[in-house]
Amino acid sequence: MEKKTIPDVNKVWENLTIADNFIFQKVMRKKRLCKRLIEQILRIKIRKIMFPETEKGINIRRDSKSVRLDVYVEDDKGTLYDIEMQTTDYADPAELPKRTRYYQAMMDMDVLNKGEFYTKLRKTYIIFICTFDPFDRNLSQYTFRETCAEDATLEMGDETTKIFLNSKGRREGIDRDLAALLDYIEGKAPKGKFTETIADAVEVAKENKEMKVEYMTYYMELRRSEERGMEKGMEKGMEKGRMEGRKEGRMEGRMEALKSLVVSKLLSLKDAAAAAGMSEEKFKEIADL
Repeated sequence: MEKKTIPDVNKVWENLTIADNFIFQKVMRKKRLCKRLIEQILRIKIRKIMFPETEKGINIRRDSKSVRLDVYVEDDKGTLYDIEMQTTDYADPAELPKRTRYYQAMMDMDVLNKGEFYTKLRKTYIIFICTFDPFDRNLSQYTFRETCAEDATLEMGDETTKIFLNSKGRREGIDRDLAALLDYIEGKAPKGKFTETIADAVEVAKENKEMKVEYMTYYMELRRSEERGMEKGMEKGMEKGRMEGRKEGRMEGRMEALKSLVVSKLLSLKDAAAAAGMSEEKFKEIADL
């Protein structure tokens, strides 16, 4: 693997678009934009939405596969929405459908307490925005609900919906604003008030110093992980040992990333220390600066 130089981080940041998961999450934290996006996709009106958590993580059992939902919101009626940006076209076509199945199961288990009736389960929408055609039918939107095989007009009524948007599909049959957004994801100039507002939010996010530091740190950690392979502490052994090793490896990787940015004069000592959650003196001591 060709080794990236430190200045490349700045270039990568400058070239980020709404299709990047990091930028997408930040922009969708704006309630009015996230609400508008849901309304455009579902063709409904929502009074208000709330973010239960900044970044929703679900881990039901210690030995189960945890999930981290990109944009997780609920409306004033208790309906849950998970919106994900998907840029990887997996070789196995079952990957994304099976992923929505798992996300659905984890979301249901997260909201239903022991002893509660199944009727307490919430209405849910899982929405994947794809930069590729996940089903090769050239549609811009694929909507799936549980229906009867013998009578397609009969819905089971479990109140689950899974939607895949395809930025590559033909635009017939979808809302004009949604079509403009998909075109924007494809790299075209923003058109219409909604997409132009999102484009403005992307630029504002990229001018945010704290967001840039957060992304640069994340990027450096990712590069370190790719170049070194498995992080320290990932060797086989007791589960407790693996957990401690992963935690130690993440902390070490974060400090290395921040130190590299300071040494390369891409980040001030003050900002690096703040990102690490410690004083400048402590950061200098640990980073050996």
